[in-house]
Amino acid sequence: MAERFSTIPNSQLPNNNSMLREFYQQRIQRRLTRHLNNLQIWRMARRVARQLPDSEGQPVVFFKASSGIDDFSWNSAFHLLTSWAFRLQGIPVQYFACKAGMTHCVLGTNREKVTQKPPCNSCIYQSKTLYSGLPRSNDFSRSRAKALTTSGVNWFTFRADEKLDRALGGLPLSELMGFSFNGIPLGELCLPGLRWILRRHHLIDDEPTRYLLREYIRSAWNIAAAFEMLIKRIKPRAVVVFNGQMYPEATALFIARKHGIRAITHEVGLQPASAFFTDGEATAYPLHIPNEFELDDAQNARLDAYLSKRFQGDFTMAGMKFWADMKGLDEAFLAKAAAFKQIVPIFTNVIFDTSQPHANTVFEDMFTWLDAVLEMIRTHPETLFVIRAHPDEMRLRKASLETVANWIADRRAVEEPNVIFVPPQETLSSYELIQRSKFVLIYNSTIGMEASIMGMPVLCAGKARFTQYPTVFFPQSVGAYGEKLDEFLKAEIIAVPPEFQRNARRFLYYQLYFSSLPFGEYLKIGVRTSHAILQDFDLDRLSPENSPALKTILDGVLDDGDFLLKELC
Repeated sequence: MAERFSTIPNSQLPNNNSMLREFYQQRIQRRLTRHLNNLQIWRMARRVARQLPDSEGQPVVFFKASSGIDDFSWNSAFHLLTSWAFRLQGIPVQYFACKAGMTHCVLGTNREKVTQKPPCNSCIYQSKTLYSGLPRSNDFSRSRAKALTTSGVNWFTFRADEKLDRALGGLPLSELMGFSFNGIPLGELCLPGLRWILRRHHLIDDEPTRYLLREYIRSAWNIAAAFEMLIKRIKPRAVVVFNGQMYPEATALFIARKHGIRAITHEVGLQPASAFFTDGEATAYPLHIPNEFELDDAQNARLDAYLSKRFQGDFTMAGMKFWADMKGLDEAFLAKAAAFKQIVPIFTNVIFDTSQPHANTVFEDMFTWLDAVLEMIRTHPETLFVIRAHPDEMRLRKASLETVANWIADRRAVEEPNVIFVPPQETLSSYELIQRSKFVLIYNSTIGMEASIMGMPVLCAGKARFTQYPTVFFPQSVGAYGEKLDEFLKAEIIAVPPEFQRNARRFLYYQLYFSSLPFGEYLKIGVRTSHAILQDFDLDRLSPENSPALKTILDGVLDDGDFLLKELC
């Protein structure tokens, strides 16, 4: 099948000859790598199909719509390898995959030309490669018993609903955001994906934005109808989806839970080439840590070794490496800081990140929090506030369109004599900054947990992964937050409960070594760090006897396990 690649917006093209040459060389390399990787996937998929044992039991549904278009992303790889492990254990798997089933998908959206159709041909080609050796569609006429014990692919296509289209016609953005249809909150389900692709939280009420939200809602309803038909027909034991925040997966989760079916989400883990699976919300990262768990000497040493590398900037986030050239505080900074009584750093987040819907429990959003902090900054001239933008805010191909830099400019914050702004590309050491500070302000940034591990007082404004345990100060109202901030600024000494550091270390250790399920035996990094390449391996390596990670996932799905490793790899 011929492959079609999405158009690259002019704003993303390099602007000189040498850069243009390098750009196209990389593009050719990515195409070649993709072709060779797909050949490997095709070969391995057919080997899996030839070695399958007899299947029995209720099927598990693996849903795929937002974990990649024409690439083999890490989450697409986790999806495929896990489903192979199920099939090789005789557990029937039903794939639910898109075949031009959305008028506009999230990853296929062009922000500059919102009416441009997504690259369906290339995406379908990629999905058919993943599902090589399987029937292209299930024969709905065969007996239900046979359908339950046979793995197959269920392709969904798009069908318009005239009643829905009439209901959507002419609605303003505010009504589209809260739109429900036949008991399904379609507007709410579509908002995280819309904010993610538009790279902003505060949406603009213009026709391009309304158009995209209408099309996402139409597509979500189509998914809901098709997925509900599948659920009713096969009554699966569980549904497995990528993170649950993009509207196709959010819709599938809603339908599964409506029918009382266990739903599992997955995301990239904290370790390289690792996955995180949960029957909660993967982007919220729920973890159950036994009260009696304490790190022993070997575990403490292991965690300290990790932190030592991270504090030097030697770490990755979802495959991306930041601050490789981390530098200390320069003389100009230290000279300015010497004129103030105390230093308070403010660590921000990326406003459209999929963690933000979970974070906004006290403040409406991160910028509302920053507005409140700015008021306090103006009443405490004795304190130097250092506002640090998140490095991911300007990531290539994922740059935010609603940035902390824009907020700084709009509020004229740097005109305050006690404010320093550190932009996202600046490699200043956050950890050295923390060491020189009185306390730390965060919204829901992971650096708050690390600051707690360093023994620093941390005042948190948004629900974070680690706030499910006492790790930071986290007031539960806007008023209480303002009082606590003012109290900290005036206090000579801030007493930090000892359980904050203990719980922060326990939580991070669980994230790193119990919940990050290793897939490095099967995958390596592609041309882009966000892409994976399938390695060659014997299929018996996918058995639970040989893979603690896959045993953990199989036990989690089939036996209501906790998706935590029982032994470290």
